[in-house]
Amino acid sequence: MVVAAIVLGLVPAAEAGTVRKPPVRIDTSFPGGNIVVDSIVGDTVTLHQDLRDTASNWFYWYFRVRGVAGRTLRFCFSESNPIGTRGPALSLDGGKTWSWMGTNAVEGKTFTCAFPREAREGRLCFAIPYLESNLRDFLKRRQRNRHLKVETLCQTPKGRRVELLRLGQFDGKAEHCVLLTCRHHACEMMANYSLEGLMEAVLDTDEGRRVREHVEFFVVPFMDKDGVEGGDQGKNRTPHDHNRDYDGEGRYGSVRAVRELVTRQLGSRNIVFALDLHCPHIRGPLNEKIYFVGGPEQENWARVREFAKVLEAVQRGPLRYRAEDNLPHGQAWNTLEGPPRNFGRWASAQPNVRLGTAIEIPYANVGETTVTAANARAFGHDLARALAQYLGLAAAPDSR
Repeated sequence: MVVAAIVLGLVPAAEAGTVRKPPVRIDTSFPGGNIVVDSIVGDTVTLHQDLRDTASNWFYWYFRVRGVAGRTLRFCFSESNPIGTRGPALSLDGGKTWSWMGTNAVEGKTFTCAFPREAREGRLCFAIPYLESNLRDFLKRRQRNRHLKVETLCQTPKGRRVELLRLGQFDGKAEHCVLLTCRHHACEMMANYSLEGLMEAVLDTDEGRRVREHVEFFVVPFMDKDGVEGGDQGKNRTPHDHNRDYDGEGRYGSVRAVRELVTRQLGSRNIVFALDLHCPHIRGPLNEKIYFVGGPEQENWARVREFAKVLEAVQRGPLRYRAEDNLPHGQAWNTLEGPPRNFGRWASAQPNVRLGTAIEIPYANVGETTVTAANARAFGHDLARALAQYLGLAAAPDSR
């Protein structure tokens, strides 16, 4: 969390018989907050995202604004355009629930928000946040689930706990292990909703019964926990980000701990599936579809494509995945050569990992479908259903 100074709006002196508007106040003094305010003049706020230690321009921002009751405010980004394809996300209840403002609120790098008269504050973000508090809520609802354990992978440099969740069968005799990671890039929040949906399907549903009885899951929801809670971009962090840390000794404790988990603690176990969940850029045709990312290892890519066909066949949710949208190595941005520095390539090279890859889940829309927390979770259910089918653990069809 980076605390921004409260900035007061410059409000003209009230004329006789008029009510002076309260000043507009903006801050980031909460988990995930990120913004730099250039100026506030009347009802116009000029601002830009805080790039901090990011080596290139990126688009994450999240702030709170007060003094908004009954006002229509204009928010103008002074540098790059970090507004996505469904406009900003808005919360009027302190970040508990969110809705997309839509493109009608946006003009270029500016968006306009009309706040209700009863609004005490608004929270605005480039997408729908997912933070440690969201994970705590998920875990609290399942604190008596005998197929769930909450452990600690490591501590962060700032003293935060990096959670390691274990799902399914814990006796060490499960035929299969599955490793799931998320938030190697701190800003890629929507992927967590799909991860949550996958865990929900394994833990709570009848379809997931055979999976939780025969598979042991190891899940790291926040690889860059300090970045998530601190409101960092995470992507392209200098000198390199968490997803470029799998070659050499490793700069980040969470990456070193995952490598230790795979190579030593699970060295003799069969990790049938290792998946890293990401979000792409915020706009453009390639960034408005779900796809798996290929590496140069052809045998592993063939297994990814096999799983992809299963997912395409069994999916039921509103966010439609198409196997033809996958991104093989050597195409578009997927051209990284040299040692396996990212999770997907590193995992696929481990002798005890059968299939290692990454998936990109868009922030705001998949084709014409708007992404929400609910349908992103539904896609997680689709991933769990595909995994059950892939492992031969799908529930038998009801014969009634």
